[in-house]
Amino acid sequence: MQRAADHAELISLGAEVRDLHAALVAAEAQWHTEIEAAHPAHRASAANLVHYVELRNHDVRELQGRLAVLGISSLGRSEPHVLATIESVLSVLGRLSGEQQCTHHLAVSFSEGQDLLDRNTERLLGAPPASRSTRIMVTLPSEAADRPDLVTRLASNGMDIARVNCAHDDEAAWARMVRQVRAITTPDGRACRVAMDLAGPKLRTGPIEPGPRVVRIGPLRDRLGAVTETGRAWLTASPGVDPPAELSSAIVVPIDDPDWIARRRVDDRLELEDSRGAKRSWKVIAVHADGCLAAVRATTYVQSGLKVTCRSTKVDEATTVGELPRVELAHRVGRGDTVVLTRSLAPAPPTGLGETHFIGCTLAEAFGAVLPGQRVWFDDGKIGGFVDRVDADQIWATVTDVRPGGANLKAGKGINLPDSDLPLSALTAKDIDDLSFVTRHADIVNFSFVRSADDVRALQQELEQRGAPQLGIVLKIENVTAFENLPTLLLAAMRSEVAGVMIARGDLAVEVGFERLAEVQEEIMWACEAAHVPVIWATQVLDSLARTGQPSRAEVTDAAMAVRAECVMLNKGPHITDAIGVLDSILIRMQSHQHKKRSLLRRLRAWDRAMQD
Repeated sequence: MQRAADHAELISLGAEVRDLHAALVAAEAQWHTEIEAAHPAHRASAANLVHYVELRNHDVRELQGRLAVLGISSLGRSEPHVLATIESVLSVLGRLSGEQQCTHHLAVSFSEGQDLLDRNTERLLGAPPASRSTRIMVTLPSEAADRPDLVTRLASNGMDIARVNCAHDDEAAWARMVRQVRAITTPDGRACRVAMDLAGPKLRTGPIEPGPRVVRIGPLRDRLGAVTETGRAWLTASPGVDPPAELSSAIVVPIDDPDWIARRRVDDRLELEDSRGAKRSWKVIAVHADGCLAAVRATTYVQSGLKVTCRSTKVDEATTVGELPRVELAHRVGRGDTVVLTRSLAPAPPTGLGETHFIGCTLAEAFGAVLPGQRVWFDDGKIGGFVDRVDADQIWATVTDVRPGGANLKAGKGINLPDSDLPLSALTAKDIDDLSFVTRHADIVNFSFVRSADDVRALQQELEQRGAPQLGIVLKIENVTAFENLPTLLLAAMRSEVAGVMIARGDLAVEVGFERLAEVQEEIMWACEAAHVPVIWATQVLDSLARTGQPSRAEVTDAAMAVRAECVMLNKGPHITDAIGVLDSILIRMQSHQHKKRSLLRRLRAWDRAMQD
């Protein structure tokens, strides 16, 4: 009786899987034109992507459970070889039931799936380092243009790809950055690749009036107020020249008189009255060719024009502080405050909690597209609210989401309008101009704010016109529209020989909602694996470590999850070299435990002692 029931179950399962197989084959026929339009290197992958999208158009959870009970593949890791997995299941069911089930449709085989992904990854991202398969991309700060030592340290610590953001700096600076990268190799002798981000139609806040030319220099103290580390001031008559690498954490104080700097000696005592009228005494503790290093034991506010006197010579020698950069000011925005976006990009006066905050919006198209009741977010979701009213030149919004005590809203921060349909092309006039430089100097172009297949084809056309169809294209998925159009975006990108995807989680999290981000980034990973397209895991990876030198537990876990991608991107920060080293270690450790969705069961030694007792 039981054997008859088991046989009936096998027949039923075979019929269900056969129907699923037929649906996948039908989808391939439906998308035949798009599949054939793919580059020859990607046609099999394009078909596999179509199979996967069709598979996920069905709820197969109950079927998965029934297959797993029989010890047959549950289809849960079918992404790189969808139809081959289905046909393998049919073959096993056929053997068990005595009925022929297999259709032998041409498909990506089990071994080919991983081979295709490996090949496409190497074409886009270059050869992997000897110790790990996941590459590391690092965003170059502006100072990298004139700091070959910095770029060398980044590569020595594990950078495989240098990222240059065309939203910042200019062609002259980009050229110097690229030159620094091309001049170095990784410790195992590989050349670093260069990826350049097109700025795209990013909405940003306009300028805010700058603050005074003043800088704070002070010691670090423990919880009892005792000094644990003195502050350090780098006094120099060459402010454009960085201090020695070991002094990079010192605060630069420009001095107008180079001869005064040249006369300084170790143990010189420098006296000054800071911008608050507080009298301070500094001690010179090191002298170098371009300046001297002073220890600062009491907090000092130094402003341009401040008098500094050396009392250690027979005759007091005085000089003045040169031009310091202006302090960057911000609006302090709290819950219930009103933020007004304006067409005007004139610098706005900074405001405090409880005030109405006026600030420019860099894209005029927003004023004709935003409607009352729609959401608005600032600075990667740090401040959020709803639009109250829209005038010809102003968008009024009430803040509903911000941390207790408020948050700073600075100039140049991103604005997200997830409910608004903005009439924007992903490829802006600036992007088209920048492509002339990018195609001559970069290995990869990162396509910001892509939304549709038409956007992708527009970029491909621009690359063709510039004789650079071989340039690697990376689609940055950073808005809801791009995520919802992901299959057609991938099919369009696969018309190029070299393509990839970046999960730009900052803007994406704001657009889809933080509670949905984990789900969305997983779905992007699955679709890309089905397309055999490499993925770059980006935005705020080890961010606290790069900025402060101390990681959080959450971001270490996040970095460990990133091993499932083909590349991980780090943003700039004062401690970026440390962040690269930590990420390198995490990726090396995790790759023996995890590959894509599959857990790897290497031998564990952690519990040997416990099991021997």
